[in-house]
Amino acid sequence: MSSNSYGTLFRISTFGESHGPAIGVVIDGCPAGLPVDETFIQHELDRRKPGQSKITTQRKEDDTFKILSGVFEGKTTGMPIAIVIENQDQRSKDYSHIANTFRPSHADFTYEVKYGNRDYRGGGRSSARETAARVAAGAVAKLLLQHFGVSIQAYVSKVGDLSAPHYTLMDLARTEDNIVRCPDPVTAEKMIELIDQVRLDRDTIGGVVSCVIKNTPVGLGEPVFDRLHAELGKAMLSINAVKGFEYGSGFHGTTLRGSQHNDEFYQDGDRVRTKTNLSGGIQGGISNGEDIYFNVAFKPVATIMQDQSSVDKLGQEVTVSGKGRHDPCVVPRAVPIVEAMASLVLADFLLRARASRI
Repeated sequence: MSSNSYGTLFRISTFGESHGPAIGVVIDGCPAGLPVDETFIQHELDRRKPGQSKITTQRKEDDTFKILSGVFEGKTTGMPIAIVIENQDQRSKDYSHIANTFRPSHADFTYEVKYGNRDYRGGGRSSARETAARVAAGAVAKLLLQHFGVSIQAYVSKVGDLSAPHYTLMDLARTEDNIVRCPDPVTAEKMIELIDQVRLDRDTIGGVVSCVIKNTPVGLGEPVFDRLHAELGKAMLSINAVKGFEYGSGFHGTTLRGSQHNDEFYQDGDRVRTKTNLSGGIQGGISNGEDIYFNVAFKPVATIMQDQSSVDKLGQEVTVSGKGRHDPCVVPRAVPIVEAMASLVLADFLLRARASRI
């Protein structure tokens, strides 16, 4: 199975399956001398781990990690950093009923046809369990970004039809104040009630995670294929259950005229800035120093605790009954995953930018 790696200079490769003994990641290209705060890495993993609240899956995983290489006396050595996270709460028997059956909207059918042999235990490699490895790697990338003063903050902006205000109207520091990770307390309470009702209905619901990147240096990104927003889009669309990505004005920008949409420049001390930021901090595929902001759309979780029609490997009609432990809404736990992938993109481009001119 190929394409398990991401990045150019700051590059990661993840490994492991949902119900295997462990998952993990190898980070290659991290500069030497970076202080590694293991407490911070664990904090990031704790934000993603299952069993956090009544509105997340009840699978119990500590998601404690071990660094096997690449760190010595608390700092990176410049060698590959290997991180492993052991799985603890596998219940493979929960999935024996779908060993020969294709679950609606899952990767069962496509994996079966492509590889001819699939791990049906929790989805195997296609499970969102793999994203814990990304969060571990993203935490290291965040530590590198902190060295450059770059900050990344994601939050839940929408669940079903419930939407939070624009990020400029909220205090993003309050994102972790509630279990749904929405920084607007009033909207958060409504979201929690909606997700809990959906759970009781034995169903699932989708939502949107928004992300804001501040203090990005001017000049990150390449002008043609490796545009900054293109890489951010690829990174976000690689996350399980993601169905859409938009940055800046996004699709709303199509309703405006150029005279309304253009971001006019002005001089602010020693900085060139824009009066508005409908460009979303990126112009010509390159960061312009303004806030980078984008939205990531997540579909409803495909596993529902209801009977559904499907077929088996022989093409015979069957009824699939949802079992196991699953999130009624994925977006609260997706917040640190979005941050991790954004961090990996920015860390890679920061290193690449250092080679763009003499």
